[in-house]
Amino acid sequence: MAETVASALQWAQQTLSECDDSVIDSKVLLAHVLERTQTWLYTWPDYTLTAAQWQQFQLLVARRNSGEPVAYLTGVRAFWTLELATSPATLIPRPETELLVESALELMPEGASRVCDLGTGTGAVALAIASERPELAVTGADLQPDAVALARANALRNQVGNARFIESSWFEALSGKFDMIVSNPPYVEADSEYLEKGDVRFEPRSALVAGADGLDDIRIIVAAAPEFLCAGGWVLLEHGFNQADAIQTLLHAAGFKQIHTRKDLAGHARITGGCWQTCE
Repeated sequence: MAETVASALQWAQQTLSECDDSVIDSKVLLAHVLERTQTWLYTWPDYTLTAAQWQQFQLLVARRNSGEPVAYLTGVRAFWTLELATSPATLIPRPETELLVESALELMPEGASRVCDLGTGTGAVALAIASERPELAVTGADLQPDAVALARANALRNQVGNARFIESSWFEALSGKFDMIVSNPPYVEADSEYLEKGDVRFEPRSALVAGADGLDDIRIIVAAAPEFLCAGGWVLLEHGFNQADAIQTLLHAAGFKQIHTRKDLAGHARITGGCWQTCE
């Protein structure tokens, strides 16, 4: 018996019943297979899948049922106003990281400015900021060559021309001073149970884990940031729900002012930043 859009979705939702987002995941995967939008699925519930489409859909649902992230199965993820290509070489862009973009745009001075996104991954944060402010010069840096290549491809995909991406271990390959430094660095504790849950199991550990307390990379960024910031420049960091106090202490010790933390929609402390008041 041939499968229709309606029957295929019903089967997938039952198969993925133990997943938190079985309904959404089923629609995203079927829309991907059919190369249609989710709205189209609603409009054409009686459309009959070809044998090849049904086979591909079954394979993707089986892989999702084993835990593989939807963003890796489809190769794309929406972030801000962008559609980003994804790969197992980078973290999957998450909605809560949009708060980092929002915070950066609110604090960004008017006119031409230089912005640096450390640990850029897919380029999500850098490209979102650059897409909103064409007058900015945005640099995304990442240690992994595959991530840099992916970010460059995403810039072309989204026609963002004012962002460049380079290979760099944090500040190592950077020069000059920036008006803002943003980062969603690794911040998960090495022994965290979080690492064994959901999509995280399939993401690169190097982009997640930062020592026993999750702050190793943030310490490096905070210590070095003053050398690369103009007077009045900001550093903004995404972090775990229980790390805000420790990061505020690090920023204060490094000489930053106007230190503050913003909470995400779930009420968790998510973004902490500070303003650099001196410039050599």
